[in-house]
Amino acid sequence: MASFQERYGPWALITGASSGIGAEFADQLAERGINLVLVARRRDRLETLGGELERRNKIQVRIAMADLSKPDFMTPIRPITESLDIGLLVNNAGFGLAGNFLQHDLRRELDLLNVNCRAPLILTHEFGRQMTKRKRGGIIFVSSVSGYIATPLEASYAASKVYELFLAESLWYELKKEGVDVLALCPGSTITEFHDVAGSRAVAAMAVKPVVDLALKKLGKKPSAIPGRHNRLLVSLVKLTPRRLNTVLAGRVMKNLVLEGEKDRQAT
Repeated sequence: MASFQERYGPWALITGASSGIGAEFADQLAERGINLVLVARRRDRLETLGGELERRNKIQVRIAMADLSKPDFMTPIRPITESLDIGLLVNNAGFGLAGNFLQHDLRRELDLLNVNCRAPLILTHEFGRQMTKRKRGGIIFVSSVSGYIATPLEASYAASKVYELFLAESLWYELKKEGVDVLALCPGSTITEFHDVAGSRAVAAMAVKPVVDLALKKLGKKPSAIPGRHNRLLVSLVKLTPRRLNTVLAGRVMKNLVLEGEKDRQAT
């Protein structure tokens, strides 16, 4: 049986790699001897993380500073990756917007759509084609348990995670005959910067390490994975409950979380 490095190496590309789940993917993949292309907007964080991983794991790291909300986000990525064998793509970058949909700035809503949906589509199409030519590789979409629940006051985010979940599970079937493994990783609340950006409060948040542990364990074995027993229980209950009731309950929970998030911001 091929090792992880043989199947998904020698290079992995990770979006949103400057913090949170993306940085943890970088750390764990570096420990497995995978060279990294780190993609994010914050060069200082990428350089610090990349330098640490190179020293500690004796791998190569390349940095692509790119804003995935922009139409031409691939422009700084292609020159860096054109000579590399990208065996693993981690579509991790994403953000949410909490609050009333119509009160959000439309440009910010479109940024969410571009980062959470358009960018993973383009990256998967480009690097997925290269993987199928080599008959090996892996693609991970970081979706969310929100992909299973219509979520008032987080409407666009939940909808974007449905897109990633369904795209990943569909491509799991399409690409497995080509030797390419696809996984939808669906975490719940996680200890990252996500809630600070979205404007809500985290509940029962998991550390990033077990989230990424599960993704790398289940890649090539399942079409989707949900970290955390409480999150798996939630999704199981959602599947047994009428969708309208799930939406009402999710709306009530989110209303409280948005209010608590506002209190947290006022207190700091």
